[in-house]
Amino acid sequence: MENEPIFTNDAIVFGLLMIALGFVFFTESKKTGFWHKFYRIVPALLMCYLIPAIFNSLGLISDKISQTYFIASRYLLPASLVLLTLSIDLKAIFNLGWKALVMFFTGTAGIVIGGPIAILLISSFSPETVGGAGFDATWRGLATLAGSWIGGGANQAAMLEIYEFNQELYGGMVLVDIVVANIWMAVILLGIGKRKRIDNWLKADNTAIDELQNKVQAFSDKITRIPSTSDLIIILTIAFGAVGIAHFGADHISVFLKDNFEAISNPKSALSSFGSGFFWLISIATLIGVLLSFTKAKNYEGAGASKVGSVFIYILVATIGMKMDLGKILENPGLILIGLVWMAIHAGLLILVAKLIKAPYFFLAVGSQANVGGAASAPVVAAAFHPSLATVGALLAVFGYVVGTYGAILCAELMKIAAGG
Repeated sequence: MENEPIFTNDAIVFGLLMIALGFVFFTESKKTGFWHKFYRIVPALLMCYLIPAIFNSLGLISDKISQTYFIASRYLLPASLVLLTLSIDLKAIFNLGWKALVMFFTGTAGIVIGGPIAILLISSFSPETVGGAGFDATWRGLATLAGSWIGGGANQAAMLEIYEFNQELYGGMVLVDIVVANIWMAVILLGIGKRKRIDNWLKADNTAIDELQNKVQAFSDKITRIPSTSDLIIILTIAFGAVGIAHFGADHISVFLKDNFEAISNPKSALSSFGSGFFWLISIATLIGVLLSFTKAKNYEGAGASKVGSVFIYILVATIGMKMDLGKILENPGLILIGLVWMAIHAGLLILVAKLIKAPYFFLAVGSQANVGGAASAPVVAAAFHPSLATVGALLAVFGYVVGTYGAILCAELMKIAAGG
């Protein structure tokens, strides 16, 4: 196989990812010296993301061969959502208020208008970059990016079907998606380390977020105990029992909907994302976690349920990081430039609206990732602020799946006009 990585055995790949995580957490625990100063500038979460990206870029490992991301996203992500949601206060989540939704829709609007504006800007000095005719037209390919950056993989696939972009050229668009989205996620993670300074500049009101964190922390402190082997087994039982139920429900619901509703089975339909098994997997896992939060199962937070969930999240971060090949950033400079301009418009609009409504950086970061990153990374970013907030990221990401295809179609039509198509 061309460009085969040095390590293809997933046991070795997973071992390398765990060594990377262990290195980060070991050095981050130092209270003095170089590493203490380093992590005051660079968040540990960002390093958990970048080191696997370096491994991938050096050809040590490859996300194209390894199944570790698939396993982490399909098993560990829903498990972490259940465990991080166990002790959640649903009323406090809703008390976060309207700013969370405003920032989510601002992120969506930033993607919708960012595409056509990027085409107009790039065409002013490099018209060939945004050209092409018929099914090779660049705007058709960029429509798939809009689907990915507002919703997720299902929406991206729907846009590929709807606008019938030449699939031989599709790999270039996938590259832009991976490179630009991962660069933006790295920027967001970097901002988490400076969130207090950012919030001060935004003049943000963090009262509702602080109340939620304090409620969860107070509950956790009240029931904290040294976990026994029995506690840990039951925590894993809750997590992966729920994952099994979520997979069972997702498989059957997605098949039933596709078999019985033409609008969902048709990949060109704006409702096709409801046929995505991953959509239902995340939705059901989050729902199970919320329902368990009303039972005595929430007391397992005292034995470290959210800590186990956080471990799963960090493993997921490492597998997401290995999807990034730093060497490919300049492989297709024209398309990458379109993607960077597009993402800059998305980011600029989020910053402007956050400043106007005094929204915390948390809402900006999660609102963006619920669009651009989807269900795999929005809970990661939310949990980086506090484990209790992972549910907010999951709920907004699920919402992104719902509006993804509609927003992407609007964006695609605007890009068609901008490209003179």
